[in-house]
Amino acid sequence: MPTTQEIDLNELSAERGGSQPLRGYLARPSQEEHGSGPWPGVVVVHEIFGLDEQARQHTERLAAAGYLALAVDLFSAGGARRCLVSTMRALNRGEGRPFTDIGTGREWLSRSPDQAGGIGVIGFCLGGGFALLTAAGHDFDAASVNYGFPPKDLDARVEGACPVVASYGGRDRPLRGAAAALDTALTGAGVVHDVKEYPDAGHSFLNSAPNGPRMLRPLFRVAGIGPDPIAADDAWRRIETFFHANLGGDT
Repeated sequence: MPTTQEIDLNELSAERGGSQPLRGYLARPSQEEHGSGPWPGVVVVHEIFGLDEQARQHTERLAAAGYLALAVDLFSAGGARRCLVSTMRALNRGEGRPFTDIGTGREWLSRSPDQAGGIGVIGFCLGGGFALLTAAGHDFDAASVNYGFPPKDLDARVEGACPVVASYGGRDRPLRGAAAALDTALTGAGVVHDVKEYPDAGHSFLNSAPNGPRMLRPLFRVAGIGPDPIAADDAWRRIETFFHANLGGDT
């Protein structure tokens, strides 16, 4: 089993002009299964609901696959209520403090004696959008984009991007056509990629359980938002295979 701990990123964040405070959740691979390290690293960017149990499970799953995984809490400075709007605005602009905070996570991993090899980024929903926009110009070696909204200037944003693996649900109505558009843009930019749409899956299909406000979960179910174990198993297999090819680590 991976070992986990809460990480204080305040000092490094202050050096970089990022959020104060800034917190993270770290999961280390099991030494019994993956040796004593060092291991390749992955920065995990959470959904719109913040660094919740599902985000922690995703982080632990990556550690179980042999990666030093650090989830950065983009809502550290005040929770979702205070930080969501500014975070969404930064995503729409393609710049701002959340990008600095994600970069702080990458820098923390690069300075860790437990990290060696490539460093990737993975995001879900809101985090998927950030993973896509940090694939170019942010020193990542691979990016996993999961039901992330593509920017309007998609072609320009993927120029010079690191290798990208992306997964979308065919029943995710707001993102209809996003997988095809991303595949076309990455092909045009000559970026190594693996983009797949799962016809029967909806938004947040990689989660193992429903999340978000409990009062809204019945509406989410009606909208097809939530776990799809069959699609999730295949998507995780692709992500782990892609990361192994581009970041290194165990097969």
